[in-house]
Amino acid sequence: MKEVMAVIRMNKVNQTKQALLKAGFPSITCRKVLGRGKKKIDYALIQEVLNGVELQDNQVAEQLSEGHRLIPKRLFTMVVKDEEAGKAAEVIMSVNSTGNPGDGKIFVLPLLDVIRVRTGETGEEAI
Repeated sequence: MKEVMAVIRMNKVNQTKQALLKAGFPSITCRKVLGRGKKKIDYALIQEVLNGVELQDNQVAEQLSEGHRLIPKRLFTMVVKDEEAGKAAEVIMSVNSTGNPGDGKIFVLPLLDVIRVRTGETGEEAI
């Protein structure tokens, strides 16, 4: 079994849910999360401002705000059979890929066991 975790844009939640359902993945958990990517602050640009160099106002504001701002996203979590993990990732990518930074990330992790609380079933039977 695998756990598939996907961090996606908020405006793609409904499309992603529909695509996963259509592909045979009806069970998901979705949470609100905050995060940021690897975009770095250009400290040289800020130093130029301090030295009195004229720059466009939005350049400086963007650099200062982007470095520490956390962006609202959604975290989808689902448990699938080993052979279905690739398909689940492909479905998520097909809906969320725009070619722009911030499209998201997908993580696939191995699971040792799953236990259904109501019945005590374990393994794939609990999925």
